[in-house]
Order: sequence, then structure tokens, then C-alpha cells
Amino acid sequence: MKEFFKMVFATIVGIFLFSLIIGLFAVMSLVGMVASGSSVKSVDDNSVMVLKLTGDLEERSQSDVKSMLMGGSTSGSIGLDDVLSSIKKAKSNDDIKGIYIEAGMFSSDSYASLQAIRRALDDFKKSGKWVVAYADTYTQGAYYLASVANKVYINPQGMVDWHGIASTPIFLKDALAKFGVKIQLSKVGTYKSAPEMFTADHMSDANREQVTAYINGIWENVLKEVSASRNIPVDSLNKYADEMVPLASTEQLMAMKLVDGVCYTDEVKGIVKKLLKIDEKDDINQLSLADMSGVKEPESEGEQIAVYYAFGDIVDGDSQSLTSDGAVIDAQVVCKDLEKLTDDDDVKAVVLRVNSGGGSAYASEQIWHQVELLKQKKPVVVSMGGMAASGGYYISCNSNWIVAEPTTLTGSIGIFGMFPDFSGLLKDKLGVKFDEVKTNKNSAFGTRARPFNEEEMGYLNTYIDRGYKLFRQRVADGRKLSTDAVEAVAQGRVWLGQDALKHKLVDQLGSLDDAVAKAAKLAKLDKYYTESYPAMPDFFEQLMSSMDENTGSYLDKTMRANLGEYYEPLQLLRNINRYNAIQARIPYQPNIH
Repeated sequence: MKEFFKMVFATIVGIFLFSLIIGLFAVMSLVGMVASGSSVKSVDDNSVMVLKLTGDLEERSQSDVKSMLMGGSTSGSIGLDDVLSSIKKAKSNDDIKGIYIEAGMFSSDSYASLQAIRRALDDFKKSGKWVVAYADTYTQGAYYLASVANKVYINPQGMVDWHGIASTPIFLKDALAKFGVKIQLSKVGTYKSAPEMFTADHMSDANREQVTAYINGIWENVLKEVSASRNIPVDSLNKYADEMVPLASTEQLMAMKLVDGVCYTDEVKGIVKKLLKIDEKDDINQLSLADMSGVKEPESEGEQIAVYYAFGDIVDGDSQSLTSDGAVIDAQVVCKDLEKLTDDDDVKAVVLRVNSGGGSAYASEQIWHQVELLKQKKPVVVSMGGMAASGGYYISCNSNWIVAEPTTLTGSIGIFGMFPDFSGLLKDKLGVKFDEVKTNKNSAFGTRARPFNEEEMGYLNTYIDRGYKLFRQRVADGRKLSTDAVEAVAQGRVWLGQDALKHKLVDQLGSLDDAVAKAAKLAKLDKYYTESYPAMPDFFEQLMSSMDENTGSYLDKTMRANLGEYYEPLQLLRNINRYNAIQARIPYQPNIH
């Protein structure tokens, strides 16, 4: 027995020492990975930046530590900020001769984001450098970007998805009814259509009018830019969209001038080598987006302009997020961050980069207030991304200057309140009964035992109307317009950036760089550099965070991957009683594709 315990003890000690050694190797590997990722990347002469258009394009990307440790991709998405920064570096670096776009299954958060990248690629090309694009299959968004290239190539069996733009909103009223759930609605704004997902089974006439207007406006921008780059008449491009181009042969695509040539992947390498004027046997010096992040930028000179990224649902505490993952604009966090920027004497101006369809009206008001305090100390310029609508417009309207993309979705000045009635589910479906004892007339207001009565809905309508008037006044004061002028373009109406300019809801059409230049001018800065806020979590912060993730978050990501566009509606159903009932936001699922 004594020998047995010795053997058990020796085994335990051996396992402990082995685990310790493995742990040390793991730590050393992690440190090596971090050091490798943060090191400055040298650029060889005659290099090419490779822009791989695969996955999802978002406002900012974040490294996926868990995926990296398991040998997968180091990033869960493509960050618009990374792409624009990389193109700018490539343009100014004499050793980088061109950009090679390799397109795959690619989707973007908005056409405004695509428009920003396309403008940057066009600017790169105007510097005298070349852009070449290749794909087995071009999604419409990827083709929109690739069409700016000097030459566009495709696999002999490839396709171009060129179909126009549609919006296919989803309606959940009947699905909720199957569970005995109804939505009681209070809203201000004829065009305020976000609640329709829960309260209707088709688009209202007003919503159909505004959606028709903005998807036509987006498509006109796409047509105009592709037509100019490819030298194809707009009428022809519209004709192609009507003719099911995705099913056309590559010979037909060439005849339509949508592509310049047909080749396989190995053959396009030869085309790039000819552009670089190198021998067939030579390797191509390639720089990925990850490599470009390590390419050194020119030394920072002058004063600092802060670029603060605010994207996602606007919430008051991230537990109110409509979905279990994704970026949020948490008012509690954002207000503290903006307060720090207000007090930071090194920051001379702030560019608030907004990409949000809105969210909690209360949270939007809190951020509005913090922007007002910030503006008293230094200039604040808003740069609008894919969306800066409803609550997104609320937090933007009191800045010194607003810059939007032509296809930004903005405006939507209106609010609503949705109040789920679960009494049918509880009583009729589950057999739960309620009784009531109360001390005052409205003591039972807001319980789940019954829907609101007419008098209670009257109180709620008054409350919502007061919130709308406050929103409208915030816009009037911020934009220096009369309330009548704001009312004429309010009522929840969604506008494209180019139309919002005509209605004085924005000041300028342009990019994030244009917004930074305006901030510098307002701050009277001759020399300046930008610093991005909030700081992205470092490797170890992400590692610790990933260890805290529960099984539910993993299942949510799996569901998102498998359900695609149907994931968000299911999450909305699941979380319908979690978020703030008073909302300033555009439709939950614009479904523009």
C-alpha cells in the first residue's frame, strides 16, 4: 500500500510539472504572438498590398483571440478603419506599387462604407499607382469596389452578382400572436416605421415611400460611379441588372464590359508580375491588411485631434443590447469617455464617428448632453458612416459641423414606445391566472397581468409626444433651424446624406478625412495628427474576456453563422422585454441588399 501511495504521489507531481512546463511554453508563445503582431513591418521594394474582400465589413474590426489560438483567422471581420488606413499608407509608401483586390463572399454593413473605400481606392489610383481586381465570384458590393480598378478579372466559371438594390423587411406580428403576445404601440412620426416589424404584416404607405426613395438614391450613386469607371452607360447597367447577370457566362460579362479578362488564380499572379516588371519565377512581395497595420506611418506632428468611434445600438448599459453580441454605444461608457476628452488639454478637437441606427431615447439624450459639454471646450465635428439616424442623429445634431457620406442613412427624427402584452401568453397559453389588490388607481400600472387600458395609453402617448418635441427642439437648436423647419423634415423620415444636405440636416458630403480637416480648421490647427478612441482591447484583455464567455455566447455566434439574416429577428423576439421601451431608432432590420 505504501508503494501504491508513492506511485500516485509521483504521478501527481509529474502531471503538475508537465502542466507547468506546457503553461510556460504557452505563455512564451502568446508573448511571441503579441510581439509579432505589434512589431513594425518593413516594406520591401516593389511590393503589392493585397485587399482580400471576404467576410463582413464593419466600422472597426477586433481581433478574435480565440480563433487565433485555434489556428483560424486572427480577425472576425474586416474593419473599415483598417482598410482606409491601409490604402492611405499604401498610397504614400513609394515601395508599394499597386493594390491587388481578391474578392470572395463579402458583405458590408452599408453602401456608405463601400463608398468610402471606393473613394480611397480611386484616390490611390489617381496617385499614378495601379489597382487590379480578381474573383471567382463577385458579390454586388465587392464588384462595386472592384469596378474602380484599372483591370477587373474573373475566373472562367465565375459570376458577377449585379441585381440592383432591394429592401425586404421582416414582420413578426403573426409570429408573436402564435405565442399569445401583442405589442401596444405609441409613436410620433408618420414615417417612423421601426415598430412595423412587431405591429404590422406589411409596409405602410409612408414607409414604402421613404424606402423607395433611399434605395433608389443609393442605386443611383452605384450606377453613376460604376458607369464612370467602366465606361458603361447607366441605362445599360440598369438593363443588365434586369437580365439576371449572375447567370451570364464570362464571355457575356466581357461583352458587357463588366470585366476585362478571364483567367485562373495562378494566371492572375502572372498579370501582377508583369505590372511589377519582375520575372515569372520571382515571388511577389505581398502585404496583407494585417501587415499594413504594422507599416510605420509618418511621424506625428502638431496637435492631436481625437477620433471617437460610436457605432452599434445606443443603449443605457450594454445589458440592454437587442442582441447578445455586436458593438453597442453604451451611454454610460461613452459619456465618461467624452468627459475625459473634454478635460484632456492635449486634445484640441474631437471628431465623433457615428454609425448607428439609434436605440434608447434616454441614452441618446445623455450622450447629447455630454456632446454639448464637450463642444463648450473644443470643436466637435461628426463624421457619419453607414447610418446616423434617429438616436444616431440625436447624438450628432448639436455638433459644430456634420459630414455625411452621400449614401448615409440619417434623419429619422421621431420616437416610439413599444409595450409587450404577455397576458395572452400567460393566461391563454400557459394557464397562469392573476388577481389584483391595489391602494391607488394606477398602482398596477405596467404589470404583465393585463394590457394597458385606454386611459393608461393616453398617459403614454403624452409622454412619447413630449419626448418627440424634445428631440425636435434639440435638432432645431443644434442646426439653428426653426421648429417648423425641423418638423417639415422630421416625422421619422429617413433621408440619404445627399438629401439631408439639401434640408440642412448635415453641412457637408465627404469622408472621415474631410471631417478631420474641418475639425482642424475649426480648432485653427496648421499641423495635426489623429488618435483613435476608445482604445481597442489588447491581446491579454481579449484573452481574459474570452475566458469569461459562457456557452450561450458561443451558441449565439453559431446561430448567427447558420441563420444569417434570420438571426436578428429571432434575437429580437428572445430579448423583446429586455431593452428600453422608449426608442429613437430606424427599422431594426433595414435589409438593404
